[in-house]
Amino acid sequence: MKLRTRLIVSFCIIIFVPVMLAAAALWGFGQLQMREFRQAYNVSTNPYEYLTNSIQLLSRFTKDNYEELLKVARENPEKLEDVGYLTQIDEELSGKYSYLVVRKGEEVIFAGEEVDPEGLGDFDYGGGGSESGTYVDGDRQCLIKQIDFEYSDGIKGNILIITSMVKMVPELKGMIFDMMISVVLILIFTAGMLVMWIYKGIFNPIRKLQMAAENIKEGNLDFTLEPENNDEIGALCQSFEEMRKRLRDSAEEKISNEKENKVLISNISHDLKTPITAIKGYVEGIIDGVADTPEKMDKYIRTIYNKANEMDTLINELTLYSKIDTNRIPYNFSRLNVAEYFDDCVEELSLDLEAKNIGLAYFNYIEDSSVQIIADPEQLKRVINNVIGNSVKYLDKEKGFINMRIRDVGDFIQVEIEDNGKGIAAKDLPYIFDRFYRTDASRNSATGGSGIGLSIVKKIVEDHGGSIWATSKEHTGTIMYFVIRKYQEVPNE
Repeated sequence: MKLRTRLIVSFCIIIFVPVMLAAAALWGFGQLQMREFRQAYNVSTNPYEYLTNSIQLLSRFTKDNYEELLKVARENPEKLEDVGYLTQIDEELSGKYSYLVVRKGEEVIFAGEEVDPEGLGDFDYGGGGSESGTYVDGDRQCLIKQIDFEYSDGIKGNILIITSMVKMVPELKGMIFDMMISVVLILIFTAGMLVMWIYKGIFNPIRKLQMAAENIKEGNLDFTLEPENNDEIGALCQSFEEMRKRLRDSAEEKISNEKENKVLISNISHDLKTPITAIKGYVEGIIDGVADTPEKMDKYIRTIYNKANEMDTLINELTLYSKIDTNRIPYNFSRLNVAEYFDDCVEELSLDLEAKNIGLAYFNYIEDSSVQIIADPEQLKRVINNVIGNSVKYLDKEKGFINMRIRDVGDFIQVEIEDNGKGIAAKDLPYIFDRFYRTDASRNSATGGSGIGLSIVKKIVEDHGGSIWATSKEHTGTIMYFVIRKYQEVPNE
């Protein structure tokens, strides 16, 4: 759930859920308390009227006692002088927060509570007969029902049923208290559910993010951060996980590069040491006079020259490798006629191979002599020279040969360079274009090298939009294939 949606839902829960639950609780408690209220006080009307007309409701509390006393006053007034009877009535009224006062003339003959005789003067004879009673405000705040009558001896009397308005009916007080407690519990319940929901949806992912950040700070990148939800925090977790993967890949690449650099330095050091040692030995021979004939002197000088060329080749490879590693190979692409370009290449190569007693055969199977490619002539020549150089290096036959074939394969031209060397083992073939991979474990001076030649070739061919691969059979020979995209005119629309 999106964070925005979660906030909207939380807002609705905070507003509506407590209101609905509180309304349900108020209704339930109200029904329960009002039922008890009716039973306790024999109220037939709706008890909720007490909230709007408390005088009317309190008047109904003492309705039965009022009617009984009114009947006695009319039919048997002498009974109203019976203290035992009056005490019984007063006890019934006490449960209704009321008490009884009976006067005979100006004398109070019975009072359920201590009363001020002067205060009763407000209720003179002749004011009775009201069933609903009279509300008295001020300090007393009570409801007084008055019954006027005459004793058998002709003396006027009256009965006062006094109901206190200060004391609240306990059932109603209990109902309000229960409702308040219910509202508080509802709010606590709602808040608790929201906290748990928000904690699970927000704080748990944040805690995981914090732990992931701690792992990264400690250098531990071997963990997985799975997003729990499809929301903003989930998207943040996903971005954090992608960052972790990139950091891990970068760290692994850095370690790999450092390892490759160490291998490169080791290879170059080893391969430079051989020609340097040879040059040093031949120079010492010249100094010591070992080359005492023109023939020996010429041999020593030529050997020194060849070893220096080997060193120069190794240094050039190292320089080119550093440019490849930083993607700074200088390219100068141009349109090249396939037939003319490869004819020139073969003419240059044939002279060198002939001097080494290696045969070179060239076959151009492209019928259209106007076919062109887009390539850097110098870098493409480096590819050809490197591949043929490898073929020459691993020729083990008395009569070596190299065949070069050019074919048209749709949008590309395909170059095939075949030799009859010792071939490449099947287990080594998938790795020959990897940097620093060498099939020659002995690293002898005859077949030495930095191990980056074919990786440079692959990089150059791929930068030309082509690809390179090889097939080989041990003790038979190897065929290198690479393709270069042809130049095509784009028609103007």
